[in-house]
Amino acid sequence: MFKSLELFRMAHAMASHAGARQGVIASNIANADTPGYRARDVVPFKEFYRTEQGTATFRATRAGHLHGPAASLDPGLFDTKSADSNPNGNSVSLEEEMLKGVDVKRQHDKAVAIYRSGLSVLRASIGRR
Repeated sequence: MFKSLELFRMAHAMASHAGARQGVIASNIANADTPGYRARDVVPFKEFYRTEQGTATFRATRAGHLHGPAASLDPGLFDTKSADSNPNGNSVSLEEEMLKGVDVKRQHDKAVAIYRSGLSVLRASIGRR
């Protein structure tokens, strides 16, 4: 009955994506004063979570994880295009990075809520609360 719990895999992928994006945002903020630094971001979650013929494909972060081969988590980094640039060539806007950080927190909270909801459904189906 519970051979394929795609809901939990999707919640894990969403939380992993949020973590990877938070790391990139933190790197952007840390390099806000570095001359020539170009702000980066990751691809949106819907592009990160690709489906092929109705089945989700995942990248394992360690051997045996998600029953797949070991591979590094590739969030799809790219340089952001900003119209404003500092005189030293830096393209980091602290205001934009802070807003992205709030968006990432919401995404992570959503992933946790999906996971908890799925657990509640599983517990109810086996008669536990």
